[in-house]
Amino acid sequence: MKNTFAELVETFAVLRGPNGCPWDKKQTHESLIKNMREEAEELIAAIEKKDVENIKEELGDVLLQVLLHAQIAQEEGWFNIDDVIQVLYDKLHRRHPHVFGSHAKAATPEEALAVWKEMKQKERK
Repeated sequence: MKNTFAELVETFAVLRGPNGCPWDKKQTHESLIKNMREEAEELIAAIEKKDVENIKEELGDVLLQVLLHAQIAQEEGWFNIDDVIQVLYDKLHRRHPHVFGSHAKAATPEEALAVWKEMKQKERK
C-alpha cells in the first residue's frame, strides 16, 4: 500500500509537533533557504544526467522543502498546503486559457508560451 499525500502532510505536522524532531521544529523559512537551493541544484544535476531514480528522489527532496515551508506557514497562521495547491491550480487555469478557456488554441509550444506570458502580463496590471 502506498502512502497518501495527506499522510505525508501530516508527517510534517508530527515532525514539528511537541514530540517531533528538534531539527525540524527549529527551522524557519529563512533557515531553509540554503536547503531549497541545494535540493533544486541536485534535481537539476539528476535531470542533466538523465538519472531517473535520482530524479525521483530529488523531486521528493524538493517536495519536502515545499511541505516543510507550508507547515511553517500554517503554524504562523498565514496559509496551508491546500492554499498553495489552490493558488497553483488557479494560476494554471488562468494562464492556459487556450486549454481551459475560450482563448484560441495554441498550435505550437511557442504559441502556448506566448499565451502564458500574455496572461502573466495581464495579471500584473
